[in-house]
Amino acid sequence: MLKKCVTINILNYSFLPNNQYHNVFHLREDRSGIPLVDDMELHFLELPKLDDHAAPVESGGLVNWLLFLKGVDKSNWEVLTMNEPVLKKAMDTLEFLSQDAEARRLYEDRQKYLHDEASMIEGALAEGEKRKAVQMALELLKLGVDPAIIVKASGLSEAEIIALKKP
Repeated sequence: MLKKCVTINILNYSFLPNNQYHNVFHLREDRSGIPLVDDMELHFLELPKLDDHAAPVESGGLVNWLLFLKGVDKSNWEVLTMNEPVLKKAMDTLEFLSQDAEARRLYEDRQKYLHDEASMIEGALAEGEKRKAVQMALELLKLGVDPAIIVKASGLSEAEIIALKKP
């Protein structure tokens, strides 16, 4: 029932004592090398070890993304995006965020507005649920239902139920 767990560590420094920019580790017994499970995989991507000739850019995939993250010269971006269309969106976002301070401020204001709006909606929903629980508790109290049962049914605390009983 264990789901596969893959960690991807993108490092801007050399960490492992080899020249490979991409290393993959699995859990194995030290002496015999018997794999414990195939459900765990650790990837280490070390940008300093990636030279511009690690693989042809035309091959696409991981190398293009790593070259982008490494900060390859913008003049090579067109070549990278030809074989990696999704990379174009990342580049466009980076360019937008790299614009002048006013553009960044507008972007950040928009993000803040979206987060604030989501928080307000979440708060309003929680308040509505609370009101519904209070209304249900009042109805159950009128019917003479035991407060302990009302606590379980409504999710309100015992103190809240007692407070509702008072005129």
